[in-house]
Parts: sequence; C-alpha cells; structure tokens
Amino acid sequence: MLSLTYFFSKNDFEKDNTAIHLQNHCQNNDLIFVDICIDDSKELNDKYYGKTPTVCVGPYVLHAPYTETDLNVATQSALSRQQRLEVSGDENYKKRVKNGVSINNLDRFSYFFSRYYVIILSVLLSIFIALPFLAPVLEKTGHSASANIIYKVYRVVCHQLAFRSFFIFGEQPIYPRELANIDNLITYEQVTNSDVIDLEYARDWIGDTYYGYKVAICERDVAIYGSLALFGFLFQLSGKKIKQLPWYLWFIIALIPIGLDGVSQIPSLSGGWPEWVPVRESTPFWRLLTGTLFGVGTGWFMYPMMEESMKETRITLHRKFAIIKKINQSSKPVSDETNR
Repeated sequence: MLSLTYFFSKNDFEKDNTAIHLQNHCQNNDLIFVDICIDDSKELNDKYYGKTPTVCVGPYVLHAPYTETDLNVATQSALSRQQRLEVSGDENYKKRVKNGVSINNLDRFSYFFSRYYVIILSVLLSIFIALPFLAPVLEKTGHSASANIIYKVYRVVCHQLAFRSFFIFGEQPIYPRELANIDNLITYEQVTNSDVIDLEYARDWIGDTYYGYKVAICERDVAIYGSLALFGFLFQLSGKKIKQLPWYLWFIIALIPIGLDGVSQIPSLSGGWPEWVPVRESTPFWRLLTGTLFGVGTGWFMYPMMEESMKETRITLHRKFAIIKKINQSSKPVSDETNR
C-alpha cells in the first residue's frame, strides 16, 4: 500500500487541521498516513525548516504552500505510477516494495553507520596511526616477529625510508640526510658510513639498540593520518556543523604544498637531471607541516561532503521506520529478516 508522509513542525499554523485533512485524504485514496514532527530530528529540521507542512506521496514532494489540486495530482500520479509498475511485473520494483515494508540488518547498519561514521573512521585512523609506533616498542622488548609483521604490512602503504622516518628508544628521533642541512644531528650517511643512498637498505633498516627503532610509517604519513583522525574528532565535537572546504581551497591548501615538497625531492634520489634542476631534501618540519595541511584539508573537504550524503540516508531511513511503525500499529504484519 502506498503511503503519504506528513512532515510538520509544532510551530505550524493549523497543523492539527492539516493533519485531519490529510488523514481524510488518505482514507479516500487508500493511503497509509504517516505524520513526522521535524522538531524531533536535527536532520529533518535542517531539511524541512521553513518548508512545512511538507507532504511526500511516493516519489512526489509538496512543500508549503500547496493547493488541494497539487495534492490530488501528486496522489493520482503516485497511484498511477504504482499501478503501472505492478502491471509491468518489474522485479526491481517488487524488491523495493518488499524492502520498503521490512527492516533488515542492512537498514540497521546503514542507520548506525550514518550516525557514527565520523567516530568510526577516526577511531580506525587512530588505530592505523598507533600500530606503526607499536612496531619499535615490540622490537625493543624482543618481540621481533610481531614487529616485522607490522613493518611488512605498512610497507604496502609507505616507503619507510629510514632518513624520512621517526625513531624511538635511540640517540635521536630522526636521522636526516646531509642534504637536509640540519645542524647538530647525526646524519643518515654517518649512520650507514656511506655517502651512497641505497634505497632498499634504507627501507629495510629498522634500527638497533643504539640508534633506536624505526616507526613503521614515514614522518609525512604520521602527519597525514594523525591530522585526518584529529579533524574527524573535531568535526564530531562541532556537531558536524563545519562547512565544507571549497575544492579550489583544498587544492591550494592541501594538495599544492605536499606536491611541491614531495616532488622536489625526486632529483636527490635519482640521476640524469639537467644541472638547472635544484637538488634538495625536505626536513621533518616541512614533511609534518605539509602532511598536516593535507590531512586537515582533506578532512575539511571530505567529512562535510560525506555528512550531506549520510544526512539523506538518515532522513530516508527515518521515514521508512516511521512508515513501518504505522503499519505495525495498524496490526498489519511486517517482516523482520533477523527473525527468519
């Protein structure tokens, strides 16, 4: 059976009379009447504030002010559409109808995830950034096999070059190349006793008891994932009210700095470049800064965009749950896949 959903606010003028009128309209057209107060939901209030009363009949939506003719046209169009789809025997339509009157595990998960996705993603990122720091701890405490698993797993997502990574439990937290021109630090060349940079060795070397043990991801990745997780928590604490960063500002703030700092290092690790091409090695400061800008900028661009989509998911499921509740109150059976 087709439903008519009436979205209203407690502040609407003559909301009770409107509800009675729509109930009569539903009885005359064999529709299920569902009334939802937008004041009880932040998402509904954001979407329908100033537009109530709003009526949804099938795929058709009427915002105030609408006329009786508008309501009748929308209802008849929805009923005609339903009849056409039923006659056509469309299997996809049958599935949608079945799903529309049943609550399944996917609905429950979708609603849960749409509400808590920021926390879930931020916690997962926090775990992702914590495990690389666990590797040197395991190595220090004699659990080399477990540490090696972490190093191997994270090698898939990071170069793990020793001269661009943090170390703990050693003389210094970093061992930069001489080309980085950082004073008063043991350089990577001094550690290896060689001026030749062997990239494979730099990836494989995890440190020792004197120099400490390498974190399983590089300095820049620590900043990227750490700042992305931190912004997620801040976005959640803000009530998801932070507006989306425009794409061009994301390009300027997040992409250009990390691109320039990263790409400009390539000539220092390869040969055959023209003499006019500058040869440079970035520093931990610039890697952390550009990584943080990328992480924060990406979170600022991504999370508000995701929230718009998740908000629509919550609104859709809120309406679906209300319709099913109404059907249950009418003593009509509603299937629940989890009880099968």
